Amino acid sequence: MLPSQEASKLYHDNYVRNSRAIGVLWAIFTICFAIINVVVFIQPYWVGDSVNTPKPGYFGLFHYCVGSGLAGRELSCRGSFTDFSTIPSGAFQAAAFFVLLSMVLTLGCITCFALFFFCNTATVYKICAWMQLLAEGSLVMGKARVAPRSWDGSKRCGATIPGISPIASWDTQARHSP
Repeated sequence: MLPSQEASKLYHDNYVRNSRAIGVLWAIFTICFAIINVVVFIQPYWVGDSVNTPKPGYFGLFHYCVGSGLAGRELSCRGSFTDFSTIPSGAFQAAAFFVLLSMVLTLGCITCFALFFFCNTATVYKICAWMQLLAEGSLVMGKARVAPRSWDGSKRCGATIPGISPIASWDTQARHSP
């Protein structure tokens, strides 16, 4: 072999080894991101009560619990992702949709890593990259763009005091609904 061919083979072997290591790291980080994404979606404790709140309660993306405010910590819980009408506001419904879409795309990306056995690695990387880009865009839309729009307590509670807890408005809606 010529010296240039040997050098080329050395560089190629090094490139293949490094690309496999990067692929393994990408898969590990994708699995970690998927775990975090699933927990964010199903976790009902996004915001909760504290010592100074008038009533106990907490809420997540689609599940919320409100207490009576008495000494007991009895909570009345409502909300289910399978029934969109139990999600109290349109902003939370949209946020739940976008976070679910992100979770499904991320889990789909993990299953696409199995394509390494059947397809060209560059094709698999491109498929997974686009899926993750869409998943992260969806997550940003759900958590950073849509969910904060649901915090306008003055429109829901009929009060003009900023900082009214959405739990109070959900509790009010639940009492007035048939």
